[in-house]
Amino acid sequence: MDGTVRPELASLSAFQFGAVATETIEDALLHLAQQNEQAVQEAAGRMGSFRETRIVEFVFLLSEQWCLEKSVSYQAVEILERFMVKQAENICRQATVQLRDTEKTESQNWRAQKEQLFNKFILRLVSCVQLASKLSFHYKIISNVTVLNFLQALGYLYTKEELLESELDVLKSLNFQINLPTPLAYVEMLLEVLGYNGCLVPATRLHATCLTLLDLVYLLHEPIYESLLRASIENSTPSQLQGEKFISVKEDFMLLAVGIIAASAFIQNHECWSQVVGHLQSITGIALESIAEFSYAILTHSVGANTPGRQPIPPHMAARALRAAASSNT
Repeated sequence: MDGTVRPELASLSAFQFGAVATETIEDALLHLAQQNEQAVQEAAGRMGSFRETRIVEFVFLLSEQWCLEKSVSYQAVEILERFMVKQAENICRQATVQLRDTEKTESQNWRAQKEQLFNKFILRLVSCVQLASKLSFHYKIISNVTVLNFLQALGYLYTKEELLESELDVLKSLNFQINLPTPLAYVEMLLEVLGYNGCLVPATRLHATCLTLLDLVYLLHEPIYESLLRASIENSTPSQLQGEKFISVKEDFMLLAVGIIAASAFIQNHECWSQVVGHLQSITGIALESIAEFSYAILTHSVGANTPGRQPIPPHMAARALRAAASSNT
């Protein structure tokens, strides 16, 4: 976008599994599980509201343009999500503490803060991508010149000082805690464990498919999780309360990871699907039914099971059919 020569991307074939000691893997998996449990317990409110398709697509395309690795793009989405939720919560909090006799002032302040948040959204998004790039040890950090040239191409005229202030605003809002775990970290850790456990499908083959499906889940976050919600309550019209309680599921990266790997295994070699799912259940303690339903939701959205001319199948019934089909082929 800015006319600079882009560095070459690392080949997926260079990604290696089985190079880390089992003790290290066990410690890392335990740490991820603890982080995930805490995230699930703290999930509430507006979390997940800013993983909207157009936002995620923007981040992915920008990361691709700047030749950033996949982990950076996922981390940028998570940083932006948490930052925007914080900003939205702050605006709501400030609005509720206003005195009733200043109702007009409250309305004006509300509009002004919303407008400011809207006007600076692209700047904040780019800052989140830049911050995520600084956490990566494999690629060059995206320079301020590159960022400013990109923003200028979109018609936004910012200075280096404003760019630095934007990064600092994001950091302060998140208490400088931006090294957030992403679903990819859980996927890769579980693939590592599967390799040691004798999984019939090679981890390197699963990894490439997992990346594609993880992109899909991010881009179709809302419809995939909506189908999971309907399957879990066996009702096509969930209530608002049921939707709010389901937020914890949306923040469960371990569940997402097992669903991604199970769906990838079905695509790579459906005859080994039940073995892979059994391993995932043993490693994580997640119920087979939950893994099956999540993998079904991912598969139906990736291959278009509900395209015109085909009758939709209730997810909880199809999950059982998926398990039965896989078992019959083993």
